[in-house]
Amino acid sequence: MNITEVATSQTHLVEIVSIEKSDFEKLAAERYFFDWNEEATFEIFKLTIKGKDDILGLISFETITEEKRIHIRLITASRENVGKDKIYDKVIGNLLTHVAKLAVRDFGEWACISLRPKTQIAQHYIDKYKMNITGMTLSLEVPKILELIELYDHD
Repeated sequence: MNITEVATSQTHLVEIVSIEKSDFEKLAAERYFFDWNEEATFEIFKLTIKGKDDILGLISFETITEEKRIHIRLITASRENVGKDKIYDKVIGNLLTHVAKLAVRDFGEWACISLRPKTQIAQHYIDKYKMNITGMTLSLEVPKILELIELYDHD
């Protein structure tokens, strides 16, 4: 998977790995929008450019096995990678794809990912990632979940 540097269109390979305990010291709410310490009991993954330490995005989630679903609790790109003046594009798409791949691995054809977005960003998830409105949440299931994986994980 890769992200694109907006100014140059250069792509950079990314890694998405579990957060380390020492990473929490670097996760200021000013840069990452949330108090990530509150998510410490859930699975949290970080996105970095391969070979570099700077965390460009984060995702926390919980697996709801009986529903064959992974629910995304929080997802964010770092402040400089949000909005029209962002440095890198595709941070959020790669994080969603990573969780989608985990759901497919764990649940096969019944795989589902879901999230409960803030009202103002819900339409963005619907338009850009083809998520469906499912009550208070948005979700992605097969075959759309496979289309997301194909779109972002083609390296």
